[in-house]
Amino acid sequence: MVIAEDWYFWSHRLHVAQAAQRAGYEVAVATAAGELQGRIEAEGFRYFPIQLDRGSTNPLAEAGSVASVTAVLARFRPDVVHLVAHKLVLYGSIAAALTGAPAVVCAVAGMGYLFMGDGLKRRALRGVVQRAYGSLVRRGARVSVILQNPDDQRELAAAGMIDPAQVTMICGSGVDTERFAPAPPPPGVPVVLTHSRMLVDKGIGEIAEAARILRDRGVPVRFRLVGDPDEQNPSTIPAATLRAWAEEGLVEHLGRRSDIPEQLAACHIACLPSYREGAPLSLIEAAAAGRPLVSTDVPGCREIVRDGDNGFLVPVRDGAALARAIEALATDPALRERMGRRSRERALAEWSRAHVAQATLDVYAAQLARHPRGQRALRKLSAT
Repeated sequence: MVIAEDWYFWSHRLHVAQAAQRAGYEVAVATAAGELQGRIEAEGFRYFPIQLDRGSTNPLAEAGSVASVTAVLARFRPDVVHLVAHKLVLYGSIAAALTGAPAVVCAVAGMGYLFMGDGLKRRALRGVVQRAYGSLVRRGARVSVILQNPDDQRELAAAGMIDPAQVTMICGSGVDTERFAPAPPPPGVPVVLTHSRMLVDKGIGEIAEAARILRDRGVPVRFRLVGDPDEQNPSTIPAATLRAWAEEGLVEHLGRRSDIPEQLAACHIACLPSYREGAPLSLIEAAAAGRPLVSTDVPGCREIVRDGDNGFLVPVRDGAALARAIEALATDPALRERMGRRSRERALAEWSRAHVAQATLDVYAAQLARHPRGQRALRKLSAT
């Protein structure tokens, strides 16, 4: 599994790697050097650091990243290469072609910053990525693509980046429905929780706008932000802005936390007014915890939130509409309880880790079955 950061592997893909290991695979994780190497190795996985700067566009640095991933694949000789996110889908596809990996699985969890907005730099980079996908990813039987929502499939296919026949749809990264379980909401003023990187594209600015509207209207509600700015993302919200909002009394900013189940138990409403997603894990976790959801009517979010069922969908970039939806839930405990119950029911039926992991292993097996070396690997797995 080739993935940009170790914390993202740990939060989003660990259970898939564990399921593969239980199925008989030897698992290796290649990621930019971080703080979790020891924990990853303690799981019984091989660990390979790679050279990667997610925010870089320097050609020399990017060539070094490709060489770094290629060196890892040449050393480990994987039967299946699972690539996560656009940059490593491209670099890993080059490395897999150079090293002869029989099965390549590309997981794209949302379109990302590059495909949201029309600035000159974004358009130029988007054109490069589209052409690269066409030659590297759209290679027929050797490459499978996992997407999380049908909007992404339509857009990628229309741009000539993938063949729809390559795609398997797996909604979300999977949630631990035992760890994220319903708890009675706390007494007191309703708390709205947003668990996300602090990015403009996540709608954090609209949350501050909605908080200001509701404060001025005299609606008792507290807004709590969990997550850090992302300095490698051009959409990041500066720490100074977050401090200013907190000093104004609009939000509480807790930074990155590891106790997300406890944070959800301490809130009444979960909110993510993102501009676009794949299938946001933070909303899926909140659904498993039995909380009503407020999000935007955009790809990815509308797969998790059904308007009027387990929450409300509002127009994107509309702080006033966001405020109205939050007010409706903040002032109606019975509505929160009903929508939260529906969230939990959907999480159990659609987004459990067991479901996502098995669907991913099925993709691995289907890809291996198309290549003689992969067929040999499958026979070894069936013998274990």
